[in-house]
Order: sequence, then C-alpha cells, then structure tokens
Amino acid sequence: MDDIFLHIARDMAISEKQVERVIGLLEKENTIPFIARYRKEMTGGLDEVQIERIRDAYTYHQQLERRKEEVINRIGELDKLDESLKKKIIRASKLQEVEDLYRPYRQKRRTRASAAKEKGLEPFADWLMHLPKDSVQERAASFLSEEKGISTIEDAIQGAQDIVAERLADRADLRAFVREKTFGLAVIQVRPGKNAARDEKKVYGMYYDYEESARRIVPHRILAINRGEREGILKVKVVPPENVIVPVLRRVLLKGKQTSAENVLIACAEDAYKRLIAPAAERELRQALSEKAEKRAIHIFSENLHGLLLQPPMKEKTVLGIDPAYRTGCKLAVVDPTGKVLDISLIYPTPPRSEVEAARRKVLSLIEKYGIDMIAIGNGTASRETEAFIAETIKKVRGRTVYYVIVNEAGASVYSASPLAREEFPDLHVEERSAVSIARRLQDPLAELVKVDPKSVGVGEYQHDVSQKNLNESLRFVVETVVNRVGVNVNTASPELLQYVAGLSKTVAGNVIAERAKRGRFKSREEFKEVPRLGSRAFEQSAGFLRISGGTHPLDNTAIHPESYPETEKLLKKINCNFGMIGSDEVKQRLGQLDMKRTAVELSIGEPTLRDIVEALIRPGRDPRENVKKPLLKTDVLKIEDLREGMRLEGTVRNVVDFGAFVDIGVKQDGLVHISKLSGRFVRHPLDVVRVGQIVTVWVDGLDIDKGRVSLTMIPPEGLS
Repeated sequence: MDDIFLHIARDMAISEKQVERVIGLLEKENTIPFIARYRKEMTGGLDEVQIERIRDAYTYHQQLERRKEEVINRIGELDKLDESLKKKIIRASKLQEVEDLYRPYRQKRRTRASAAKEKGLEPFADWLMHLPKDSVQERAASFLSEEKGISTIEDAIQGAQDIVAERLADRADLRAFVREKTFGLAVIQVRPGKNAARDEKKVYGMYYDYEESARRIVPHRILAINRGEREGILKVKVVPPENVIVPVLRRVLLKGKQTSAENVLIACAEDAYKRLIAPAAERELRQALSEKAEKRAIHIFSENLHGLLLQPPMKEKTVLGIDPAYRTGCKLAVVDPTGKVLDISLIYPTPPRSEVEAARRKVLSLIEKYGIDMIAIGNGTASRETEAFIAETIKKVRGRTVYYVIVNEAGASVYSASPLAREEFPDLHVEERSAVSIARRLQDPLAELVKVDPKSVGVGEYQHDVSQKNLNESLRFVVETVVNRVGVNVNTASPELLQYVAGLSKTVAGNVIAERAKRGRFKSREEFKEVPRLGSRAFEQSAGFLRISGGTHPLDNTAIHPESYPETEKLLKKINCNFGMIGSDEVKQRLGQLDMKRTAVELSIGEPTLRDIVEALIRPGRDPRENVKKPLLKTDVLKIEDLREGMRLEGTVRNVVDFGAFVDIGVKQDGLVHISKLSGRFVRHPLDVVRVGQIVTVWVDGLDIDKGRVSLTMIPPEGLS
C-alpha cells in the first residue's frame, strides 16, 4: 500500500502523506468538493482536479495489484512460477506489462504452434533454438510420420518454425521492444476508402494522400481520421519500422553464432514479427493514439464547459428572450428577475413574412409594459437577422438604454423538448420553452445549463466520437465542481441544480424540494436535517455548499461550514464584532490586521480554514463568478462588410479547440484566432490563454467576405498594446 502512495506522490509531485490522507478521506465516503473545500489542512490545499487524479490513480493501482495477484496464482497453479518471474510481475508498473508476462502461460485458442506441438514437433523446435551445426533436413526427417500428418521434411520444418515463432512472440521483453519502436517510429498512412465518392464536399480532402509520424500526429487529426475510417471514406494503415525491428529479433535467435539452422531461424523471426507481434503492436498503437485523442477531446470539452458554467449572472434584470427563426417566426419570452415567465409572444421580423413594423410594435410594447432591461437573442438560425432587427428597434426606446446580448443557445432545444421542460411549462410549445431558457441563460447561466445534458451545450469537438461513459463522467465532475464552488441558494434552486451538490443524490434533492414546498422556505441549515433520507453524512458533505439568504443565522448565507461556527463566533468576539457587522468595512479592517498564524493556534483550527472563514466574513454570499467579466452588452449590429484588416474589436470566446479559438465579434460567423495568433509568446495549447465565455480584444487579421470567413489575432499590431 505504501508503494502505491509513493508511486502516486512521485507521479504528481506531491507528498506521500497528502496521497495517504486523500485516500483515507475518500474511503470514509467524503466527496471530492467537500475534501477540497473543508479538509485543506489534511490535503495540503489540493484542489478538486488533483484529488480526482489521486482517486483515479489509486483505483488503477488497486486493479493492477489485484491482477498481479491473479496472474501469480494462475501461473503457480500451472507449476511454472519461478522466483525470477514472480519478481518481474511484482515490479510491473502497468497492466500491459503484467499481461505480457502472463501471455506465455495463458490458455490460448488453437494455434499453428499448438497444432505442431500436438504432432510432437516441440523437441525439433528446441533443437533449432540450440543453434545446431548438424543438417536441419536430416533432423527434420526423423520427425516424419504419416500417422501424425507430417508427410514431408517441409511440414516438419514449418511446424517447428511455428513453435519457435510463437515462443519469440510470447517474450514480454520483445513485445515491449516492438511496442516501443512501433509507437516511436511508425507512420500513419491515410488513403481514400471504398466510400470516398460520398465525400462530395471533400470534408476529408486533406487526408486523401496523408502521412505523418504516429509520434507527432495531433489528437484532433486522429479523431478526424478515425471518423473518416468508420464512414469508409478513408483507409488507414500503420507503416511500422520493420527494418529496425526484425534484425533485432533475428539477433535474439541467432545470438551472433554460426548455425546450420540460420535460414530457418531468420524465417522464424520474420514470421513472429509479421504474423504474431506486428498486428498486435499496430492495434495497440491505434488504440493508444485514439485513447490519447479522446482524453484530449474530453479535456477540452470539460474545460470549455467549465468556462461556460462560470459565466457571470445578470442579476436583478428583466429579460426578453428570443428564439430566432425564419418561417415559423421568432418566439418571445419575458422573464422577471426571479426567472418567472411574465409573457409569451410571437413575431415575424425575418423572411419569408418580414412583418418588421408589426414585430417592432410588439417588442416595444413588451419593453414598455414590463420594464425590460436586456434582450437575449439565441445564436441559432436567423440569429443575425434578428439581431439587426432588435438593434434598430431598441434605438426607438425613449428615456433609457436597452441592451441586447447574443446567447449561446446550444442545448436549449434539447432542454425544451425534455420531460423536465414539459413538467415545468406544460402549456408552452417547444420553441416557447426554448425562448424562456435563452432568457434564463443570461440571468443565471449555471442554474439553467444544469438542466441540459452537458454533451449538448455545444462547446466540444468530436464529442460523439469518444467514449460516452468517460465523457459523461468528466462533464459531470466539471458541473459538480462548479456548482459547489459557486454554492446554491436552497430556497430558489431547482432539483437539477441541487442534485449536483456534494452529498445529495437525485432522490434527496427531490426530497429537499418537497420539504421546501411543505414548509414554505428553509430558515436555517439545521432544518436540512429534517429532510427525509438526508442523514448526518449527507448533511456534513452538503451543508457548506447550501446557502440560506435572510435566514435566522447569518453564517448560513456564507461558505463557512456549520462545523466551524463555534470558531467563527470566537473570531468575531476576538475582534469585538457581532454577526450584524459581517461584510462591513469595520469587519474587513479588523480582520485585515489579524496575525493568521497566531489566531489559528488560538482558535485551534488550521490556517487555511481560518483564511476561508475570514474571506467569507469579509464578503458573505460572495459569488466567484463575479470576478469574471460580464457579457458584452450591445446596442448596434456589425456586418462583415464593416470589417477592415487591423480593426480592433471586443469579442466573446465561443469555443476552444486544439488549433485555436472561435470568437464571436458580432458578425454572422465567429472569427478564428489560430493558436499562432493567440499570443506573442509560444502557446502550447489555446486553453493556456483563453477560456469559453472570456471577453477578449482582437484585431482583424484577414477577411474572405465571399466565404464569410474572418481571421483574427490577439497579438496587437505594431505600436499597439
């Protein structure tokens, strides 16, 4: 066990004690958000991602140790386990190494070698491997047997070759060598496949005559090639470094000595490689490349989702949500600051009906009637035409300024057609529910986006080409992390939001809603204990993440955990303040003068916990999303024809991919900032520079108006900064 902790610690560059404590906390059924937030003293301040890595590494090592034990026992049962082999198995650090060592002893399906053994040719194979000087032909003749089906000398030699080839192919060290050389030196060769004619738009055109080193090929190309291969449009071949590998296998058999069996053994080496080792190594290479590419794609999707969920809420705003369309018209939904639907309507400002004036009167009347502050326009079909209409319309509002925002509506249609949306709005049509969702996404992106399957939020690439299980697990982890970092107002939260709170299952989240409906609202965290099936463990894990605004205890609206209330009261007493002063300048000033080390000792708590308590007392109810720049508020529309090279613009990052970032600058198509244009310094990956939802300054780098393409740069032109 200590070896596992040490291995993980070294791999992650942390202490063995940190690993041991994290595993101990996880084994006691503590959740990752709870450990990251409320057990910092024990973990040394590890965050959620680091804790998840420790958990996953520990799970892998447990599986590895179990497999080692199984393999040792099975080889032992065959009475073929010697001390040297046992040590090799015990020292193995990967499952693949264990399987390679077990391979010679694993029961195989019938092979050419096993058939040759049944014919009694194993002694002949042994003789060949001892590098004889005598005639191979004469020795082969001694094994001829009509009864056993060995009619000719060639039959005998072939059978012995099959046995030698399999022995060579079963050697763990040689398989590791071939794997290493294949992974390092092989070339991926791509050509048109049998269905290439179907690729009329030449989506895969760049891969029709494509070759690249397997070691250098980037993840998004691997996924594109895999997809093209599945569709039959591409044909993929691994070109291995045969000229490097086969000579080594020959040397292993010949050992640098002269033998009459040289030609036979050379044939064995080539057969072992081409028939038995190479196909497996090539499959493993393709699988490893695909797994690496999938892992990267899932990571990018997760990071993009993280940025999207942390978009700042537009609080206390009445919003008009618009789901744009052409033929069926634009659906409107007016939503008050609490998310309540005030009005539903329909207008036709876009072709084919183009009833612009009637639509304008309707929008202006809604703005006047409900005091609308902002208009949220979905970025789907007819978005830019609707934007142009709204930009002209809000110019006619007198006495105040109304802004509009383009909102990423990906997944809104999925939500609006879901059982959840039908239950929430049984009397609304699908498109009307979508307009409500678009409005609410502006008001509180997190609260609305948790209602949507994370895969449907439109911030990934190749999400349908990766392991759906791994993708779902990763995206759920992201949502849980963000929800618990932000905290949840238990008196307004939906069950979909509550189920992501640490310690709460879907059932318990539903019970919280039912209890809230029964009592009206929760007045204190202590009342959570009365929720059915929310036991002491669930309360401990969830309480700090659930907030109560205007409750009976002021600390219930902070991130301070109830277990730390006594120490918090002592701290307030120490600085001569009371609960009513929380968040005041006076409290901030007095807490700023604390000697953290000495105070932590006096209160018998850890310094990290004390710092978190101080932060919560200075800024109670703080939302970490407040640190993120607000969405770009617009009053006028921009056309691609208005752009000029070198023009400076503000934009919103809509998606981040391996090769760059797509930025919404207000024209019909998002502009691309290539990875080489993200910064004046070297950028390893776009995520090191930008995040989804980030507001960035860009300059127009290139224009293709006919194709509607805009190239952008984040590197200021000469003389600007």
